[in-house]
Amino acid sequence: MTLEASIGAALSTVMDPELRRPITEVGMVENIIVQDDGTVTVDVLLTIAGCPLKGTITRDVEKALAAVDGVHGVIVRLNVMSQQQRDELKEKLRGPQTARGIPFNDEGSLTRIYAVASGKGGVGKSSVTVNLAVAMAAEGLRVGIIDADVYGFSVPALLGIDQPPTQVDEMILPPVAHGVKVISIGMFVSGNQPVAWRGPMLHRALEQFLTDVYFGDLDVLFLDMPPGTGDVAISVAQLLPQSELLVVTTPQSAAADVAVRAGSMAQQTGQKVAGVIENMSWLELPTGERMELFGKGGGCTLAGRLSETLGHDVPLLGSVPLEVSLREGGDKGHPIVLAGAATPAGAELALIARNLAQRPRGLSQLKLRMLPKNS
Repeated sequence: MTLEASIGAALSTVMDPELRRPITEVGMVENIIVQDDGTVTVDVLLTIAGCPLKGTITRDVEKALAAVDGVHGVIVRLNVMSQQQRDELKEKLRGPQTARGIPFNDEGSLTRIYAVASGKGGVGKSSVTVNLAVAMAAEGLRVGIIDADVYGFSVPALLGIDQPPTQVDEMILPPVAHGVKVISIGMFVSGNQPVAWRGPMLHRALEQFLTDVYFGDLDVLFLDMPPGTGDVAISVAQLLPQSELLVVTTPQSAAADVAVRAGSMAQQTGQKVAGVIENMSWLELPTGERMELFGKGGGCTLAGRLSETLGHDVPLLGSVPLEVSLREGGDKGHPIVLAGAATPAGAELALIARNLAQRPRGLSQLKLRMLPKNS
């Protein structure tokens, strides 16, 4: 292989941190100059002038080329795409669409969509969402999260995200943390400013997340829902009719009673409940005993009641114990599943994620593009 070919191969391994595609594939490498002394100059085109990850791109290019035999120096020059180049990039990513729509509703889309719901707040729904998503990404799946809890957004903090999305004209590139693409209204407000919106604005915000944010081809999309059965729950059912509900509860009977309403809403919207997750199931004491702070059996009871109400089996997917490290991981933006099976809560969340990822996807309502064979 020639030096030029080796350089091209090395650059093809450099991923744009937001698009998650090789920079050579999305037209970001404008020019390569190889000097006789082995110094390589690469002109890289950024999508916008203020790209927040230009330092990451520069370091990744330098690292990739430094490993190539015959390269003795690397110079990265950053430029900005022209409007025509940005238009070509958008068409490459989204295709020649004349009207924007929700890509997850396209014929043939195989993205599994899980709306993580709860009857009431304070059951750890957001922590469960984040850990399931990160666990699936660690298994090699392409995963995204929409923080649909507009009033109580917390997903960016739980994942340690403090950078805003990058906007390329009308297309929004979501930040990526631990392999998960994330969008949240919290990325568009300053500080801890409250969001005081009525129903139509909530619907429009969710619709814009689904149409304007470029997630790419995802295996799984999670929506962290607000508690209850209000406007956002109705909008999700309308905008993403193929979405399935994951209902989170604690073992407490009062929490399970309220969670029944969130799950039973599927009867009205035509959605399916994929399962129940019981959180804060017990606290393991230093002696090895289990202290059941919030009672016992709420998750199992909820799964049984939803199965009876909806007329199909709603399984209890798992019971997650209460751990200090789970809270600490959320505060630090380092989800507990990243520690592997080192903790009971992390191991249980990883197992739930693995089982959800392995669920077979039926071909119901999918159109197979089959043409008759010419004789």
